[in-house]
Amino acid sequence: MTSSDTEELLAEIRRVRAEADCLFTTEQVEAALDRLAEQITAHYENRDPLILCVMNGGLIVTAGLLQRMDFPLQSDYLHATRYRGETQGGELHWLHEPGHALQGRAVIVVDDILDEGYTLAAIVEHCRAQGAASVESVALVEKQHMRKQGIAADYVGLVVEDRYVFGYGMDYKDYLRNAPGIFAVKGL
Repeated sequence: MTSSDTEELLAEIRRVRAEADCLFTTEQVEAALDRLAEQITAHYENRDPLILCVMNGGLIVTAGLLQRMDFPLQSDYLHATRYRGETQGGELHWLHEPGHALQGRAVIVVDDILDEGYTLAAIVEHCRAQGAASVESVALVEKQHMRKQGIAADYVGLVVEDRYVFGYGMDYKDYLRNAPGIFAVKGL
């Protein structure tokens, strides 16, 4: 990418951020993380779960949840993506599998968003194929539409309309994951 291309991209990112609609403030997202952590703790505090962060989007969500769950657990990560810096998903690419053995474990998969469900479905199936005793999923955000692929998250923090969203781990062209709230891109 040339410096001119980089400057154009950064200008686009700044414009998208400036024009975006705030759907949930930081306070609202933090309250959703509180609720999710309470629900997960009630179910798992005596089960020795393995928390699997789906990178990169699940990083902020997983960190927020881990700080709120004060009981014995282990954490790991996996990296599977369909977007690769784009605004539309394609073929699923596995970049990193968990380092912990999943055999016999209660696994909780944590991701930023449940959109159509292709990625989550593949991850859940992978965990089951690796012998996990149980697999449940957490999505900070679930997008409302009719394109779901037959999978639902077991724990959902917030529900958004069918718009392109970013912030709290969700990105726009690999940027804006760090936005302080959840925002929708104008026109997408």
